[in-house]
Amino acid sequence: MANTISAKKRALTNEKRRVKNVARRSDIKTASKKVADALMANDLTLAKELFRQAESKIARAKGKKVLKKNTASRKISKLAQMVAKAESGKAESK
Repeated sequence: MANTISAKKRALTNEKRRVKNVARRSDIKTASKKVADALMANDLTLAKELFRQAESKIARAKGKKVLKKNTASRKISKLAQMVAKAESGKAESK
C-alpha cells in the first residue's frame, strides 16, 4: 500500500483511470460486434452507421492512449474490410 499522501492520491487516480479504460475497451468490443452482427443480418446501411460510430470510439481510445496507434489502425482496417466486402457482395448481386 502507498505510504505517502501523494502516493495514495496517485493510487486513487490510477484506479479511476483503469476503470474508465476497461469501459472504453469494452465499448470498442461491443461496437465491433454490433457491426459484425449488422453485416450478418445483411443490413448494410446499419452496418455503415455502426462502423462510423465504432471508428470514432477507436480513434478516441487511441487519442486517450488506451489503444496503441497500430492496434487502433488494425481494428479500424479490419472493420472497414468487412464493410467493404459486404458492400461489394451486395453490388455484385444486383
